[in-house]
Amino acid sequence: MSEWRQWRQYLSKLPLRWKLTVWSAGVLFILFIIYAAVHYFVMNQWLVRQSEQSIRKDMSQLRMYLEEKRVSTPADFLASRRFMEKLSETDQLIRIVNEQGKSIVVVSDGVNENWIIPQMVDAPELKYVTQGDDHFIIFRSPIITSQFRGTIEIINSLEAFDALGRQILITTLIGVIVAILMSILGGWILSRQLLKPVQSMAKTMRRIKRNGMQERVATTESKDEISDLSMVFNAMMDDLEASFLQQKQFVEDASHELKTPIAILEGHLSLLNRWGKEDPEILNESLHVSLQEVVRLKGIVQELIDLTRADAVKDQAADPIEIMELIQNVANRVSVIHHEFRFVQDLSSLHHIEIKIAPFHFEQILLILLDNAMKYSERIKEIHIIGQVQYNRVKIQVIDQGIGIPEEDIPHVFDRFYRVDKARSRESGGVGLGLSIARRLVNAYHGEITIEPGIERGVCVTVQFPIVMNS
Repeated sequence: MSEWRQWRQYLSKLPLRWKLTVWSAGVLFILFIIYAAVHYFVMNQWLVRQSEQSIRKDMSQLRMYLEEKRVSTPADFLASRRFMEKLSETDQLIRIVNEQGKSIVVVSDGVNENWIIPQMVDAPELKYVTQGDDHFIIFRSPIITSQFRGTIEIINSLEAFDALGRQILITTLIGVIVAILMSILGGWILSRQLLKPVQSMAKTMRRIKRNGMQERVATTESKDEISDLSMVFNAMMDDLEASFLQQKQFVEDASHELKTPIAILEGHLSLLNRWGKEDPEILNESLHVSLQEVVRLKGIVQELIDLTRADAVKDQAADPIEIMELIQNVANRVSVIHHEFRFVQDLSSLHHIEIKIAPFHFEQILLILLDNAMKYSERIKEIHIIGQVQYNRVKIQVIDQGIGIPEEDIPHVFDRFYRVDKARSRESGGVGLGLSIARRLVNAYHGEITIEPGIERGVCVTVQFPIVMNS
């Protein structure tokens, strides 16, 4: 058992190519051994049956002849010798012995009479006898007439049978040796063929480590598992590269956003340290500006935290909620704070409509959309909130009458830190994370968010969620 464990440990340390070679060669070898053993056994049994059928046939022909000739005396048996000689085959002995065990007639071709001692039997008997290196099959049958009582013996030497068996065994052993070599070669070729795509992937990974994420694995038209693995790997690398670039952009943008307020704070604190301690005007101005920048920093940090939490929301399962009243409550709360805005609601289609989403996530999405709509509304401070039901999905639209978004900027508005008008966003306190957070929350609940220019002015943001169907 310990040797087997050591052997298994040794195999486990081999490269995958040699593991496949050893296992495939082992399986092929075992299958061939089983086939060879079955083949040898079947051939051996067939030869045994042939030998038994042959000796029984000879005994049957001899008895029929004796019965036809009405042989009954020892002299008659002697007269039947010529027939026995015709019946006799190579490596065969035919003899008739009397009741005393003495041979009356003996016909032999290659078998010495003295090798087998005569025996009397009362019933037909078939047996195999080994004398030294010789192997015989003996068939004895009693013969009884009015004037004679004895036994007919037919003895066949199995030397030719044994020689054929040895030849089959030698051929089988040679075949086993050839099978070992062929199975090793076949296993090596098979493992090499199977591992070619895997080795290509390993080379690509090393190139990626050395040159960057732009490398991809070559794919083939074959629809096998290795081809699927290559395509999955390439798709994973595409996502990884996109994520890496996005993270890189995120770090650069976050650094840029944080750098400005920190630089302003540093400048004013340095100003205070040098001249502002004794100058109330400089002191008040610097403190005011510093507090504004601290508020900006808090806002940036909070939005980064919200974005991280939104990224952590994956495939959420929530209880169904009715959204009509929830939308109205959010809109009313916002209108209390922003008296200058008019919120026009058209939510009659959403009566008793339910979707699966956490209420605080739904409120966060609405607040982001309403906050963006108010930031970019200058002259016409009117925001429409429209709810519709289409094809088992609820559709919520937030439409403002603001400055709008250039068409070339629309594909990028959901990117982190992206702002259409950077100066205006900086004045309003935004850092370009709101829509990115909203999209992640919407996607987590199997929804969809889109943005498009309004009919005359402003923009229309549309959020869709699957409806909970009541049974």
